[in-house]
Amino acid sequence: MRVYRAFSFFAALTFIGCWGCRRVTTIHAQRKELIETVYASGKIVPGDEYSLAALCTGRIVHKFVKDGDTVHKGQLLYKVSAEDVRRRADAAAGTYAITENDLSGGGPRLKNLELALQNAGIRLRNDSLVYYRWKQLWSENIGTKNNLDNCRMNYEMAQNEKRIAEQQYEAAQNELRVTRNDAWAQLGVVAKELKEYSIRSDREGIVYETFKETGEAVRPNEVVALVGDSRRPEIRLAVDQQDIGRIVPGLTVLVQSDAAGSRVYMAKIRRVYPVMNEVDQTFRVDAEFADGVTPAFIHSSVEANIIIRRKAGCLVLPRSAMAAPDSVRIGERGRWKTVRVETGIATLDDIEVVSGIDEHTAVRPPEKTDAP
Repeated sequence: MRVYRAFSFFAALTFIGCWGCRRVTTIHAQRKELIETVYASGKIVPGDEYSLAALCTGRIVHKFVKDGDTVHKGQLLYKVSAEDVRRRADAAAGTYAITENDLSGGGPRLKNLELALQNAGIRLRNDSLVYYRWKQLWSENIGTKNNLDNCRMNYEMAQNEKRIAEQQYEAAQNELRVTRNDAWAQLGVVAKELKEYSIRSDREGIVYETFKETGEAVRPNEVVALVGDSRRPEIRLAVDQQDIGRIVPGLTVLVQSDAAGSRVYMAKIRRVYPVMNEVDQTFRVDAEFADGVTPAFIHSSVEANIIIRRKAGCLVLPRSAMAAPDSVRIGERGRWKTVRVETGIATLDDIEVVSGIDEHTAVRPPEKTDAP
């Protein structure tokens, strides 16, 4: 079978002769362009593909999109139940309203303390007048020392009561301020939490797949949808570790997708990732379509040939004509002998011969019945 394959490429240069009364097929190397490629496999993924995950624990109460829908940035995709959070929000809002009302003078707590402070002030003024009147009379030798001492004692007690009333009023104000501020902070926390119960898209794109339905439970970091940019699909390839050192951004890629049949798409290497996948010992390589025409089948498998280099005018033999990786059998003066050759670019079917033979050399492809 290999002989016939060689005929298809080298029919103009083949020769069938009789060497030692045996029918022998020979071929001659010819000049042609060789393209060296590296094989890779992979799949087509959306541009900016990302998995949208829940940030909370709850139950899906509403699903707003279906697979294939186009979404814009900030669009609501899922609504998750948030009864506990709303109860905490209501409690914080109630506390804030009450304390704000008290601080503004509409509540009874500060009003009562303010009245107590006013009463303490009135008593202090009265006791102060009585004390200084009796003190003046005493200086004029009028009255008794006992009356003066009683007045001084009442005056000092009134001072203390007013000071206590002031402290109680100030302490109540501070406590209400702290409670109000805590309630306000709690409202902010709860408001942020409530946003997490509304799962939204953070970019323009298409919902390629949803993983949750109404009524199902979700937990933090659980993926609920796959979203991506349909306008810029990418090719995610796996390249063997033996070939990764030859892959650089900008190389041309020929891509075939199982879903698109025999059509070949042009692409360019965009990024080479430096970390090896230890499971299959391959490296990730991303490519982008170069001709503006892309398959519409996301996650369809692809096969790719990455063009490493092109070389025109190569002296080429079919790989099936090689007796060994570095030698061929040639006819010379009616005898066969094995000669060493230097090879260059190798493809699946052909191999470049750099030196050792030329276009005029008759090369005998190996056969199972060949004798040394």
